[in-house]
Amino acid sequence: MSGIRERVDVCVVGAGHAGCEAALACARLGFETVIFTVSVDSIALMPCNPNIGGTSKGHLVREIDALGGEMARNIDKTFIQSKMLNQSKGPAVHSLRAQADKSEYSREMRKVLEEQDRLTIKQAEVCEIITEEYKSISSSDHCSFKKRVTGVKTFTGAVYECKAVILCTGTYLKARCLCGEAITYTGPNGLQAANALTDSLEKLGIEMRRFKTGTPARMDGNSIDYSKMEEQFGDKKIVPFSFSTDPEDVQIDQVSCWLTYTNHETHDIIRANLDRSPIYAGVIEGTGPRYCPSIEDKVVKFADKERHQVFLEPEGIHTNEMYVGGMSSSLPEDVQLAMYRTVPGLENCKIVRNAYAIEYDCINPRQLYPTLEFKDVQGLFSGGQFNGSSGYEEAAAQGLIAGINASLTISGKEPIVLDRSQAYIGVLIDDLVTKDNFEPYRMMTSRAEYRLLLRQDNADLRLCEIGYHVGLVSEEIYEKTLQKKKMIEEEIIRLKNTVIGAAKENQFFLEKHGSAALRTGTNLAELICRPELNYEILGPIDPKRKVLPEEVIEQVEIEIKYEGYIERQMRQVEQFKKMEKKKIPIDLDYNDISSLRLEARQKLIAHKPVSVGQASRISGVSPADISVLLIYLEHKKMKKE
Repeated sequence: MSGIRERVDVCVVGAGHAGCEAALACARLGFETVIFTVSVDSIALMPCNPNIGGTSKGHLVREIDALGGEMARNIDKTFIQSKMLNQSKGPAVHSLRAQADKSEYSREMRKVLEEQDRLTIKQAEVCEIITEEYKSISSSDHCSFKKRVTGVKTFTGAVYECKAVILCTGTYLKARCLCGEAITYTGPNGLQAANALTDSLEKLGIEMRRFKTGTPARMDGNSIDYSKMEEQFGDKKIVPFSFSTDPEDVQIDQVSCWLTYTNHETHDIIRANLDRSPIYAGVIEGTGPRYCPSIEDKVVKFADKERHQVFLEPEGIHTNEMYVGGMSSSLPEDVQLAMYRTVPGLENCKIVRNAYAIEYDCINPRQLYPTLEFKDVQGLFSGGQFNGSSGYEEAAAQGLIAGINASLTISGKEPIVLDRSQAYIGVLIDDLVTKDNFEPYRMMTSRAEYRLLLRQDNADLRLCEIGYHVGLVSEEIYEKTLQKKKMIEEEIIRLKNTVIGAAKENQFFLEKHGSAALRTGTNLAELICRPELNYEILGPIDPKRKVLPEEVIEQVEIEIKYEGYIERQMRQVEQFKKMEKKKIPIDLDYNDISSLRLEARQKLIAHKPVSVGQASRISGVSPADISVLLIYLEHKKMKKE
């Protein structure tokens, strides 16, 4: 049967946060790209809380921006409230969070896609990945591919031939939404599910999983009594997400959010109806996110807690809908209404959209290389919730890396892999492809062992150069970053070389600020290290100081105050890098290493780690096993020489 047949460079399946970043990266790097979506109205959709950032997630957004991605710029254009979280703690865990106008965020991102050269949006359901047997064209190719991608086929029979496919299907594959006994076979927000692609992937030998997530009800804002809640304001001075956004452009009037709490009456209603919850009735097959539990899970697992926080957050400027944060549920509609109406301020609430749980197909991400390319299928990449993660930010980060690496692979260039010492994105991807994840993965600061180095405030200094060399960061932005780095270094040197004596006026100044008197001369850097002092306070005794941008001053102060800790982490990174540089041949036969324990051998064969560092992070592989592996690789190297 004849049908449409087109030829492009890259096909991106899915237009959520991962798909948007992947498609934009490929098109901006010069490749003809088509992005498929079951509905053009779902581009960059926020089916759960319409916010970007938050603890650790703010780091990801800043890193996406530093590499040349779009998410940070888009939220800067569409936010309605912004807050810097964890300001009472150290800079390593400061995280920006912004409430978005849900519709505007989606509309703006769609506009960016529509105006991007070499990028075509296509509303269609991809039902098949077309492949051929893999034949290496390079004698130095040490990959383990069995097949090669040649295109995709849509439900209507159209074929798009391509060199790479990026799967960013989110929560749409064989999706079903559950609200008590009512089950609808749709994607989020009642959008069409994608039901055919799973079978095609399984025929390729790809291992699929069933995960679930959920979302709370949306309330009619006119039915809420805000006088019984605590008003939550945004920051007085707003910090933009993107390093390229002028801070003056984001100083806007912000909307308020509201805080209230559940109580024993709420919990009693939930407990009395657990048998009607799909989660506890055994109807739900998928595994849910540990760190974003439903209200049913909270009440059961934290039975001793008398109350739980509930945040009422606006869905946008031009709607009355309010998101009920902290109370996601899959309980029946009548139970939901009774439960919500026990919460102070919600006694007369009207539900616009019911809460629901959603189940969907995703993959075991251990089938991927750290480049996010499938180990068995050349040219097939994936990103986002399809990889078993959760969250818009995690999705966008993976989509960007998948898009970059698909483009580099087509160009015949080496792909990029951000390691755990370079970026939160590196931690995220390494955890996904290396560790056993049996539930939706969520990024947290505690997962990053080098988090003092991987702060959100220095993402541009860490990653902008990589984004520039890839081709996604402009020369103007790159030069600006280099200039910023130079100013930071020069100011730190100046402060260390500026000596302050024990003169009376200096002693009086220190006493005034509650700081110990000087017994001998010291430099300004050492004074900044004192907890009660900072760069700004020391201005009066630093007359030769130049006027510097706030972002430079911030870096100078952090680098000086935490110098000892930073140097310690840098030494740890040096040891880490040594292990990462010890590459493992892809064709290494672990059965030849007789001294390896059986469990370690089995895990290494299954995971196919690319380096000794990655091998050391595999569950079931001990330090002793790594020692054996190192000795074996060294002997093998000596034999070759």
